[in-house]
Amino acid sequence: MNETPSNLPPCGGLLADGGPKVGVIYNPRSHRNQGRDLDCVASGNVLVEQPATRDDITAALHLFARENIEYLIINGGDGTVRDVLTCGYAVFGDDWPEVAVLPKGKTNALNVDLGAPADWNLAEAIGSLADGKRIKRHTMKVQAADGSAQPRLGFILGAGGFTLGVRAGQEAHRMGAFNSFAVGATTAWGVLQGLFGGDDNVWRRGVGIKLELGAERAVFARSTYGEAARRFVMMSSTLEKFPVGIKLFGPEKAGLKIAVVDHPRRRMMALLPLILAGWNPPWLAEVGVHFVSTDQYVLTIEDEFILDGEAYPQGRYAVSKGPELSFVVPK
Repeated sequence: MNETPSNLPPCGGLLADGGPKVGVIYNPRSHRNQGRDLDCVASGNVLVEQPATRDDITAALHLFARENIEYLIINGGDGTVRDVLTCGYAVFGDDWPEVAVLPKGKTNALNVDLGAPADWNLAEAIGSLADGKRIKRHTMKVQAADGSAQPRLGFILGAGGFTLGVRAGQEAHRMGAFNSFAVGATTAWGVLQGLFGGDDNVWRRGVGIKLELGAERAVFARSTYGEAARRFVMMSSTLEKFPVGIKLFGPEKAGLKIAVVDHPRRRMMALLPLILAGWNPPWLAEVGVHFVSTDQYVLTIEDEFILDGEAYPQGRYAVSKGPELSFVVPK
């Protein structure tokens, strides 16, 4: 563990002695942290850890569990949240403390859904424990279908064009575009490639994807456009609101959702901005745009997919709703 700098002001006084304990996971490498903005040291009822590796995260969370924390604050971007939730599943299982997220990364899609201020700081997050709003969201649990690996927890899974978009987004980050601007820019770029690229364009080619829904493993619907075994883009999430107002799953709804575009027909791609704005006519499935809600599904994929910014290899994966978390946000 990295030591917390001793010249920073304490914030343990924000909580009365004998009150609830707070654990803070602070990522000094997050885009908007980089070693700054740590508002308090580990003092009183507030425990601050700066883990350098995933093993360090696990150790920190075990420490927090032994100390019986009631409030976990994650200071970092979506990748930090993913790692903390994944490591924490072995520690807390389905019984988590209340959680707050300080949006300090290059992308903060979770925070767009939760609605906390972009400049929310640690002292304010601690103060919100007493009088803040609570927003409940299920995580997504993703693991090898044969159970051979530990599950990963996250909030946004994507494949096909989404994987390409994440890679383009990383390039946008290197060029200085972050958060909603980067999401909007890479989405627009993907639409343009789908509209004007040739059939051998990597954005239009799609990827081999098979989806089996629910406990009964029902086969996911497929239009007649494009190769039957391939899909242009697939996304899944338990979030409800997305950057720049995009309606990724049609009308806003709770739970585990899937959106699929079978093939990037140019007429359909020209309509995609309207679809992403929430336009949802009943004939969309016939032209290869599908929105589905489910409790679980099996994904078989022939290329990498992305979970909260991290790439995972091709294979067969079981995806389900993970633990439901209670997120604290200011009123």
